[in-house]
Amino acid sequence: MADKENKTINYEKLKQTVETGVRLQDNVIDATPYFLEENRKQALGERRVGLGVMGLHDLLIYCETEYGSKEGNALVDEIFETIATTAYRASVELAKEKGSFPFLIGETNEDTKALREQFINTGYMKQMPEDIRNDILEYGIRNSHLLTVAPTGSTGTMVGVSTGLEPYFSFSYYRSGRLGKFIEVKADIVREYLDGHPEQDPDNLPDWFVTAMGLSPEAHADTQCVIQRWVDSSISKTVNAPKGYSVEQVESVYQRLYRGGAKGGTVYVDGSRDSQVLTLKAEENDFEGEQTELEFDEDKKPRVVLMDTVQELTKTDVTIGSEVGNTCPVCRKGKVEDIGGCNTCTNCNAQLKCGL
Repeated sequence: MADKENKTINYEKLKQTVETGVRLQDNVIDATPYFLEENRKQALGERRVGLGVMGLHDLLIYCETEYGSKEGNALVDEIFETIATTAYRASVELAKEKGSFPFLIGETNEDTKALREQFINTGYMKQMPEDIRNDILEYGIRNSHLLTVAPTGSTGTMVGVSTGLEPYFSFSYYRSGRLGKFIEVKADIVREYLDGHPEQDPDNLPDWFVTAMGLSPEAHADTQCVIQRWVDSSISKTVNAPKGYSVEQVESVYQRLYRGGAKGGTVYVDGSRDSQVLTLKAEENDFEGEQTELEFDEDKKPRVVLMDTVQELTKTDVTIGSEVGNTCPVCRKGKVEDIGGCNTCTNCNAQLKCGL
């Protein structure tokens, strides 16, 4: 949806895609085999669909706008307002063509009118433009719900874009897959930007290349609330907090989400579990906030949690990477060697890079 030359959004393309997506998902409801009568009745009765997004951070980067900033949230608000209003108008048009979802149809015309009035006077629908609300009163609407934001963790990674509505966790990080492999991931959008701007220092990218751990937890929460305003169902979003974030600080983030209108929320404190799917290199937690180092032993030496492994940093040369000769980023004990065409750790056998 990015107009890369003008650093803007192609709203016409966005609207056309949303219209197609609504019709496609509505068709899926009829094409789906239902094995239980209760499921069939519910699905066909409400005709709920959930159009979502991925690559939102990429879009903001192409527009040279910082995720989580005041300008970024204003642009995100405009994007999701366009998606929401377009989706609802498309569903009204489908209702004219194929009929309203059955649960919005009463036994008499008066019952139907009463149901439609209740529908347009819900909290979410009150913010919709008057033409949409009036059309629903007259024609009904094809789908009870139209929007959601799924995580798209695997699919977003597969096609090389930021996942769901999340900012990039990092532009170089390690991801654990279902097969237990640990893979170094570098974002395509950074390489694309550097190819177009060869004068740019790759270690000092513009502000719009902000990462999840570079944002304050409050910025994460505020962006989620901006999006929730235009999403009638639920949102998958993680508020990333730095190591040492206190219980009281986590509570304040949940209070912020609640006051902002979010239906739910997730706060993840970095390093709070002994295994996590996305992990930065130890040197890259750059959020400048109130932080407390993790301490495990009586000697009070700082340690870092990384992929099920606890290692003292002083015991490695901290050359972390996936190239031959580097220290393994997974166990931090072995060295990376070329074994059978794959860059493999000599200690834990993690395949970090494979030429096969």
